Amino acid sequence: MSVLEVEVEPGAAGFDAGRLARIDAHFGRYVDDGRLPGWLVLVARRGQIVHLSTCGQRDVEAAAPVELDTVWRIYSMTKPITSVAAMMLYEEGGFELKDPIARWLPAFADTKVYRSGSTVNPVLEAQIEPIRVWHLLTHTSGLTYGFHHATPVDAMYRAGGYEWGAPGKLSLAEHCERWASFPLLFQPGSEWNYGVSTDVLGRLVEVVSGQPLDVFLRERIFEPLGMTETDFFVPEADHDRLAALYVPSPTTRRAVRADAMGQVAKAEPDFLSGGGGLVSTAADYHRFTQMLLGGGQLDGVRLLGTRTLRYMASNHLPGGADLEAFGRPLFAETSFAGVGFGLGFSVVQSPVDNKVLSSAGELAWGGAASTAFWVDPTEEITALFLTQLLPSSTHPIRSQLKQLVYQALVD
Repeated sequence: MSVLEVEVEPGAAGFDAGRLARIDAHFGRYVDDGRLPGWLVLVARRGQIVHLSTCGQRDVEAAAPVELDTVWRIYSMTKPITSVAAMMLYEEGGFELKDPIARWLPAFADTKVYRSGSTVNPVLEAQIEPIRVWHLLTHTSGLTYGFHHATPVDAMYRAGGYEWGAPGKLSLAEHCERWASFPLLFQPGSEWNYGVSTDVLGRLVEVVSGQPLDVFLRERIFEPLGMTETDFFVPEADHDRLAALYVPSPTTRRAVRADAMGQVAKAEPDFLSGGGGLVSTAADYHRFTQMLLGGGQLDGVRLLGTRTLRYMASNHLPGGADLEAFGRPLFAETSFAGVGFGLGFSVVQSPVDNKVLSSAGELAWGGAASTAFWVDPTEEITALFLTQLLPSSTHPIRSQLKQLVYQALVD
């Protein structure tokens, strides 16, 4: 297990220590008034940790504090990892980005596209453009999530048992077959919509590599990077280190325990969700962010070529559009004006348009339980915020963390 500690004095890395303390004071108030159960914040520059702090409880009811080795459900912070896995196969010639996914996942060859009508009586049309690999990586495939509650297609997912979880004891391959039976929300490549695209990408990784997704991730990413505590479930011996999951009370907004969903992480799953199934620790995910900052390598281990990672960090939305213009209305707590989307990450194009302190070229994403990370190649900063409050749209954590980190940078 990696050991976390502050590795350099803030001043030596261009930060003002007093200003960094504002991070803890601000988010401490979230714990004091019960909006968050507890959290961990990690800020690093040029590969060295400059700020590391914890606050509150990983399990409020058990009075168990957040500790540096607490295990967290990272939900959609799984997506960048699965995207890296896919691009590793791309580098080996496993596929081209323009390849139709039906070459490996034939059920998607016949998936219809929603045009109008209701859930029970939809008007559908054929795909004009097939779903291609790059559509999965950029969420422009037309696939969706049931929890959006925005369209009749979302309702079809919910009717099939897909809202905040997945039905039955089905494998990733079986879920892909079911998703292929639902209509696409739009013609592939014509819009951006958050959905199960990265789960389908995980199945593509399985078919192209010939390995189950958990085995591929473990052998090709986690073990080489020393991410020894990242997996699709928490073994029983470590259940006490797993943070409890919470939701906001609809009346008080205080965090209320959500054990039904929280228990899922304690058992080995049938469904290996490349879009949201991983648990991890701060030490492990910090190593993943350092690999991204390092241009695809860390401590002599190279997962991706520098040009590949640079390509992934480009905005791949057609016409250079941002998510605010190209995407469906987003559920997140933060604005996506001035933010594009690359191959597996959001990419800041214009901090001015985004109205949040940051740098152009910043890679980022977050998880459903209010976790978040970003990698800023310009300032050589990485940041990580871990907590367990679902959904992530509850509080403006990501934008507030950015303004508090960057106001402390004074070099």
